[in-house]
Amino acid sequence: MQNKKNDKIICKILTVDDELGIDSFFYEFFTLRNFKVFTAASGKKAIKIAQRERPKIVLLDINMRGMDGMEALEKIKAIDKGIVVIMVTGVKDDDIMKKALSKGADDYITKPLSLEYLEKVVLAKFLERELEDIKKIDEEIAKKIR
Repeated sequence: MQNKKNDKIICKILTVDDELGIDSFFYEFFTLRNFKVFTAASGKKAIKIAQRERPKIVLLDINMRGMDGMEALEKIKAIDKGIVVIMVTGVKDDDIMKKALSKGADDYITKPLSLEYLEKVVLAKFLERELEDIKKIDEEIAKKIR
């Protein structure tokens, strides 16, 4: 799938991983699929980008130097609870997964991962959030016309 100049951007996505090369890999992968991609190699930088750009989706690693993914998750959700945060990590631990989900993560995917699966999860979560937004607007309109 190639990005054409006339194709509309699906949404803004922020990828956060301190592993060398992951940021450019995700940047290329999602740009070719018509996402506006921002990358961060640290939780601290991710917070700044999330505040400034308000991405719809964040792909967030857990184990990073400095601010880890769990702390970044909490801070991103504090900026906007509506941001979809998908933990993408090499940590295969049920307790950590439950902790991430309890702190507001919308999904938890372990590495190595299938890019096809990741793309489907990202699109599904994006569409779920869009549907929620439409329902809220419908409810507001219904209240106003009553």
